[in-house]
Amino acid sequence: MEYEVVIGMETHIELDTASKMFCRCSAQFFGAEPNTHVCPVCLGMPGALPVINKRAVEYAMMVGLALNCKIARYTFWERKSYWYPDLPKGYQISQYQYPLCYDGWIEVDVRDVTGGWQEHAERRRIRIRRAHLEEDTGKLTHAGSYSYVDYNRSGVPLLEIVTEPDIRSADEAYAYLSALQQIVRYLGVSSGDMEKGAMRCEPNLSLRPKGSAEFGVKVEIKNLNSLRAVRDAIAYEIERQTRILRSGGRIQQVTLGWDETRRVTTVQREKESAHDYRYFPEPDLPPLHIDEAWLAEVRARVPELALARQDRYRRDYGLSAYDAVQLTAERAIAEWFEEALSASPSNADLRARAKALANWIQTELFRLMRANNMSLAEVRRAKIQPAQLAQLIELVEQSVINQNTAKQVFEEAFHSGADPRAIVEAKGLAQISDVDALRAVVNEVVAAHPQQVQQVISGQEKVFGFLVGQVMKATRGKANAQMVNQLLREVIEEAKRAQA
Repeated sequence: MEYEVVIGMETHIELDTASKMFCRCSAQFFGAEPNTHVCPVCLGMPGALPVINKRAVEYAMMVGLALNCKIARYTFWERKSYWYPDLPKGYQISQYQYPLCYDGWIEVDVRDVTGGWQEHAERRRIRIRRAHLEEDTGKLTHAGSYSYVDYNRSGVPLLEIVTEPDIRSADEAYAYLSALQQIVRYLGVSSGDMEKGAMRCEPNLSLRPKGSAEFGVKVEIKNLNSLRAVRDAIAYEIERQTRILRSGGRIQQVTLGWDETRRVTTVQREKESAHDYRYFPEPDLPPLHIDEAWLAEVRARVPELALARQDRYRRDYGLSAYDAVQLTAERAIAEWFEEALSASPSNADLRARAKALANWIQTELFRLMRANNMSLAEVRRAKIQPAQLAQLIELVEQSVINQNTAKQVFEEAFHSGADPRAIVEAKGLAQISDVDALRAVVNEVVAAHPQQVQQVISGQEKVFGFLVGQVMKATRGKANAQMVNQLLREVIEEAKRAQA
């Protein structure tokens, strides 16, 4: 029998606020000594009262809007009871009955998970059931027979996002999480770094016979700290459950962990149900009322996201899908590209200029960033600016410099931040376009290499590039390449006619 997997995803996003969800403790704890970012509130001391972090609520609303969710005008906080050492109060302040964000959806570009590039790819829509705010727990570290708890993370704002069971493969799960990670980074509300715990996900999956409408027995996978681990754990679990079902066995509803070393899932505990958490309203916090003015203010902060930009770049600038995806991978890259485009002259061909910018950004800019281990933010502070790249491309289009010289100028501008035009003038790099001067150099090269000229006349076209190279060498790379090709062709054709 053939089976299909049904996957729903629960993802927890740590919101990058200055303070914690219900107290004034710093939420910027990564790398700090254990238990140094704590107070009576996040340690659950008797009599300590929580206070709502407004910025965290707004960040959650921004994510909800980016996920096309409805925003609840009224919601309240609830206590979710469970007893583990990393939760000092014995309960978590969360939302259950009325999540802040609900009934949304996200589009996933299947192109990213097919294993090869496709210019035209299908997009899959994955529905979002809910996204609600809560507080994070502490962190347990196990060492031999001892367990140590660090409460620095306890109380950090956490947004839990739950999908409908719309995901149908490990690759689709990977694509969904990649898209979600990109969204929170575009919004600037979270780093989304799974390795640092800022984004944690728990796939819920079951298998059912193909064509069946009923769900199978669901399992949940925890302890996934990378996108690759999510894909690998789901793929393993699909294989494991398929073997069990085909042998006549039954799947148990359990919570599983992922063992990265052994690359297998392991049973952690039986899965709780909602009633096990004993939800009831949090008596120490007032309900949230969100009016239209507040929602409109938050909505205005949501930028154009990656998928919308990709569509616009392809529609308005004629860029390929590949170029559009690369330029929108990060919000900073997209804004750098658009700033450079806007610095172009008003009479420039925007489609041609957009393609030229895309090529320079993906080749020379990215190459130098990698070589110098620099982020785009660091480049903006002291290196080449978007308007300077636009100026460099204009110099090439005006035949002031050729492409090879432009690469040299770009590298110097990258390091110094100087204007390309100033570099060209200071170093005398302007292209030689004087016909008589170039013809004299071409004649010298032809006279110095009669054997190679004869090879070109006899049809050995590859040798022509050698002669072009000799002209460029004689002019220290400053010759107008197009004119060199034309003049060299003319001189060789004259030599050919002379031999006839």
